[in-house]
Amino acid sequence: MEKTFKKLIIGGAILSLIIFSFVVIWPILLSIISGLILAYIFSPVYKLIFKLFKEKNISSFIIVLLILFLIFIPLWFLFPIVTRQLFDAYTYIQKIDLSGILGKILPQTVSTDSIAMINSFISKLVNSIFSKSTDFFVNIPNLLLQALVILIVFFFALRDSDKLKEYVKGISPFSPSFEDSLVKQFKDITNSVIFGHIITGIVQGLFTGLGLWVFGVHQVLILTLLAMLAAVIPVLGAWLVWLPAAIYLFMQGSTGAGIGLFLYGAIFISWIDNFLRLYIISKRTTVSTVVIFVGMIGGLIIFGLIGLVIGPLILAYLIIVLDAYKNKKLIEFFSSE
Repeated sequence: MEKTFKKLIIGGAILSLIIFSFVVIWPILLSIISGLILAYIFSPVYKLIFKLFKEKNISSFIIVLLILFLIFIPLWFLFPIVTRQLFDAYTYIQKIDLSGILGKILPQTVSTDSIAMINSFISKLVNSIFSKSTDFFVNIPNLLLQALVILIVFFFALRDSDKLKEYVKGISPFSPSFEDSLVKQFKDITNSVIFGHIITGIVQGLFTGLGLWVFGVHQVLILTLLAMLAAVIPVLGAWLVWLPAAIYLFMQGSTGAGIGLFLYGAIFISWIDNFLRLYIISKRTTVSTVVIFVGMIGGLIIFGLIGLVIGPLILAYLIIVLDAYKNKKLIEFFSSE
């Protein structure tokens, strides 16, 4: 009886410790996961630099500086420009005569009520985007703190990657075969999402911005950022930016520029999306494209940008478990070899 009571006390203490530890890291959990994923992405670069310097701290520090140079320093210079263009765009959109534009495009089918409804929708959408942007500025101190956590986790995950792998294997209750399956799914999906969706989306957004600039569209920087975001998210695409811009140019009397932007977007930008993205995904993962798309959308809604990776991983791992249950091999996940 006494031994049972002691076991309950120890078990309760351990459970309490786990719960309180989870509460402590919960506010920065996504930042920790982001740092770990960044460490995985940049591990090949780290290995190359480590071969040159033969010192883990120096090699990791160089990679962190590289991240700062590639991401945070450009953001530092672009931040005031984006802020100014965001306010200019907000003011500009409020002045657009939507009823006049729709009347020219669909003179016989657009009623006064439908125009009022569309105007109300666009007004609410613009106000919502502006409100989110304001919240972003207010939360800058918290965002900087989260960025610091990402960089710290990123640094130590790179430096101590071998120790981290051994530690995780040491406490894992799963069999080696199941661990290998999880690692493979992680590599496949991470590579697919990072290279097949995010990088392709960024490239597509940049070429959209180039087209907007060439054909004389205003607020190019903010529209380029929107095109990148739309191109990264499944189901959406950069056409949400270049198509309205082409229509607007056409309605403003810049017929040649409008037609040129439309052809550029329909032929060249769409080609990037339809061929490059599918090529990369087909080469990097065996997971169903539907699983990746659904996981990315749900993950984005629940977890934010990092959910683009976390969402597909969760669904892929669930499919592994369901397949094992279907084949009556679930117990093998927890057996030793």
